[in-house]
Parts: sequence; C-alpha cells; structure tokens
Amino acid sequence: MTDKCLAGFIGLGGDVQTIGADLKYKLNLYALKENRQIQPKTLSWLISNMLYGRRFGPYFIEPLVAGLDENNEPYISTSDSIGCMTDGDNFFCIGTASELMLGACESFVKPDLEAEELFEVASQCLLSALDRDALSGWGAVVYIITPAGITARTLKARMD
Repeated sequence: MTDKCLAGFIGLGGDVQTIGADLKYKLNLYALKENRQIQPKTLSWLISNMLYGRRFGPYFIEPLVAGLDENNEPYISTSDSIGCMTDGDNFFCIGTASELMLGACESFVKPDLEAEELFEVASQCLLSALDRDALSGWGAVVYIITPAGITARTLKARMD
C-alpha cells in the first residue's frame, strides 16, 4: 500500500480483487487530498469502514494491516468480514491455517524482535502450519517492514 504499510486479504478471490481495486482508488484519493501517505491505523479504519458499509451483503474476506506509523512504531490489525477491527496484539493469525499457527506464534513471538529474528520466527510458524494444512498452499512470502523499507522473502513448503 505504501513504503511502510501493507494490507493483506484472504477469502474469495473476486472479493479480494474488488476490495483491492476500490482500496487502491481510495488510497490515491487520500494521497491527493492529504498530500501524504496513509498511516497504518488510518488504513485499518478505512478498510473497516468499507467492510461495514457492505455488512448486509458482505465481502467474504479477512484483512490484515501491518506497518510502521510516523514514529516508526509497529502497528498491526485485522477485522472480520463486516469490519469489526481488532488491533494491539503482537501478532494475528488469519486464513485456513490460523488455528495451527496460534500455538507456535504464542510460543515464539516476543516484543521487540530484530528484523532477522522476526523473519526466522515468522518463517518457522508459517512452515509449521503449512505442513499441516492442505488448503494453505505450497509456500508463503514473508514481508518484513523496517524504517528502511519492505523486504520480501519467499518460503517453500512441502510439495507432496
């Protein structure tokens, strides 16, 4: 979304594409009006508002927003399909393997991890869950957001 903020969506492919296109439009409009990039918390509220507006015919998606605010403090949030937002935890697990990741994340995620440590913890938690869930796919991409920028690394899981 920006150079310090990402949004990810799981759910029905058509709904993900629709909300992605609508969100891209709204982010461009925000940048033109405000003359600055959107902050992660504002992006979370924007997505929550968009989802709540469709509460009687909801998008079947679950968003996750992660980023660094203007003080380079980490921010992460998620919401359900009708926009009920939750933020403030060290981590969130969404998707088909979320129940499988919770135990590993609760054991390994600690506050104030360095970027390389965070990558290792996220990778091990993801691979642990991907190996046990057939619907999750054959790999993952781990994004690490630092004040210097966003780094993406691809993980390969079992392919049997």
